[in-house]
Amino acid sequence: MLKALSRRACLFGVLALATSGAAFADQPPASGLGQSWPNASDVSRNPNFHAYVFTLGGIQFVQINDANGNVLGAVGTSGGQFITLPVGRFSQLVTTPQQGPAVPTTATPTTAPTTVYQDTATTVTATTLSDGTMQLRAAACDPLACNTHVQ
Repeated sequence: MLKALSRRACLFGVLALATSGAAFADQPPASGLGQSWPNASDVSRNPNFHAYVFTLGGIQFVQINDANGNVLGAVGTSGGQFITLPVGRFSQLVTTPQQGPAVPTTATPTTAPTTVYQDTATTVTATTLSDGTMQLRAAACDPLACNTHVQ
């Protein structure tokens, strides 16, 4: 009986490894958070920006770069909660529903916010400010709007 249980446990382990490999094959690993040209697909909705998404431990990290590859800022998100990451030229100006900018500014918007990244749960916009800086704003996406407007 013990031998049969050992065989079943071994078979279960082999099957688990085989199916997990198939699942990982569908999602090539992305790496390079904080880099100008990370090993990840550009999923930006705007040709003037690059947006890269990384997932680790159930947390999605979204990094926004300008057209030249300069890292502007990044956020981590899971379950409607956001955190600003300390990477990018304008990381101090990134805002989320839970956090305002780390550094207050008196600069005013010179353009309307433009959507840089959007999926079914998250939207990231960029707004040019009067002092030449850029504010990134991450927010939970209205499911109805996001499900009908995602590329």
